Amino acid sequence: MSEEQKQLLQRKLWEIANLLRGKMNPDDYRDYILGFIFFKYLSEKQELYANQLLEGEEVTDFTKVEDPETLDAIREESLIKLGYYLKPEELFAAVAQKGSSKVEGESTYILDDLQEILRHIVLCSM
Repeated sequence: MSEEQKQLLQRKLWEIANLLRGKMNPDDYRDYILGFIFFKYLSEKQELYANQLLEGEEVTDFTKVEDPETLDAIREESLIKLGYYLKPEELFAAVAQKGSSKVEGESTYILDDLQEILRHIVLCSM
């Protein structure tokens, strides 16, 4: 990629970011976006680790595990290995799905959920 192409790409990315943030302060927008990126990273890491633990089990997809004993075992191992634990319903994909839900009567407001999930992560790591 040439230097000119890199600069063009950078300008386009900034234009998109400015369009998405609307009237929000750029510093506040950056904080939100970085928080979302970090949450997505933690979520994907949790899901991959849990799926590794589930290899050879009857249910091998963490998002489909319902057995409390299995979830508790994954929680314990995750706290040891990762230093935190996210429940299947706290994963980024589940929260994003709730935020974009089109089911009538179901709330799409996720900021309180995100705040609680992030608070939970902090408490787990202490």
